[in-house]
Amino acid sequence: MSGRPFRNIVILTGAGISAESGLGTFRDKGGIWEKFDWQKLATPEAFRSDPHSVHDFYNARRANMAGAQPNDAHRALAALELLWQAEDRGSFLLVTQNIDDLHERGGSREVLHMHGELLKSRCNSCGHLFEHTHALGVETACPSCARAGGLRPHVVWFGEMPLGLDTIYEALGACDLFVAIGTSGTVYPAAGFVSEAKAAGAWTVELSLEPGEVSALFDEHHYGPATKIVPEWAGRI
Repeated sequence: MSGRPFRNIVILTGAGISAESGLGTFRDKGGIWEKFDWQKLATPEAFRSDPHSVHDFYNARRANMAGAQPNDAHRALAALELLWQAEDRGSFLLVTQNIDDLHERGGSREVLHMHGELLKSRCNSCGHLFEHTHALGVETACPSCARAGGLRPHVVWFGEMPLGLDTIYEALGACDLFVAIGTSGTVYPAAGFVSEAKAAGAWTVELSLEPGEVSALFDEHHYGPATKIVPEWAGRI
């Protein structure tokens, strides 16, 4: 760890932080996209051509998520955020690629879900966005416009732009510490965040089960289960 004091932190988390809670990763060996065809389940075109199958897929993900619990890695980040705010050390932004709610249930207060949230739905007809924790189908009516057939999971599909990028890039340009946790570094734009942070002069840290695609760009590396290495790193901070 760099010996300099840090004020402004940006933390990026990926599927690896939730894997030990029983939620499958998407791109790893044996992951969800090896078992399912993303082109038929995670694109706007797939939803238009076969909304029933898309809803069935995400309803299963939603049910699986309901049975998962936050782990020590989630709780360690929540404790770090609380400390940072209590001592007014600087800014703290937690960005996640995950669509689960384990960060929030683990105690994190402010989480930017750049790939959306599975427990929210939005209406293609009127744009209404709302919390929706149970199964969704083509027969489900929008609570705002009352139309059925237009509701979709509030998740970012292939071919769609991630959410909150302006906020993220602004924070990366001002941070002095960037940490990537449980992410493979294969999906852009998230894989490029480390380069943005380094350009701003930040110290960069990779916490992961194994090296990712952009590991060479990080100043510091810690490899192992998230429930072990994340609390250890957070404790040193």
